[in-house]
Amino acid sequence: MIKTIVFDLGGVLIHLDKDEALRRFEALGVPNVAEMLDPYLQSGYFLMVEDGRMSKEEFRQALSSLAGKELTHAELSHAYMGFLLEVCDYKFDYIDTLRDRFQVHILSNTNPYVMEFGESDRFLPNGRKLSSYCDRKFASCEMGMVKPHRGIFELMIKETGLVPEETLFLDDGPANVQMASEMGFITYCPKNGEDWRAEVDAIIKQHNG
Repeated sequence: MIKTIVFDLGGVLIHLDKDEALRRFEALGVPNVAEMLDPYLQSGYFLMVEDGRMSKEEFRQALSSLAGKELTHAELSHAYMGFLLEVCDYKFDYIDTLRDRFQVHILSNTNPYVMEFGESDRFLPNGRKLSSYCDRKFASCEMGMVKPHRGIFELMIKETGLVPEETLFLDDGPANVQMASEMGFITYCPKNGEDWRAEVDAIIKQHNG
């Protein structure tokens, strides 16, 4: 039986637009952005701020150096928000209907800028914060690891006590889903922007009757 559901954030609960993020960072004068920005796993400074090796201020200084001019926190936050095409309130409403039957966690490769937005009253029209929709929220920038590293899954398991074989894991990153599957999770890999609610209902019915 499924007792726990773990959701990725970007691409699953939030529709992503990599091209808009690229445009915004390029408009700030940051070179080689396309080489560092990826919907599934960043590289360079973008990876370092996502896996917690670099703080927001260190990231700001590094990108300012690359751009050859002083960039502000607000400018970088605006550029990162270019990734977020749509925060899907109907999906969060659906999650609310699951929480009386399942433990719900969020496990996301993300950065402090998106987390700052997620924990603000601007996140959803109803004013609720991301953390109000789950039992635990696991952000790579706070954990010091990114998916598909096995350790990030192991830490989530240790801190929640979840059983992989009793847990449905949704992530739009094939490598992340592959790792979760190898560890025994029940998995589903939706496409960015997909309305996966009917598929989740079907998986739950298959396992729980």
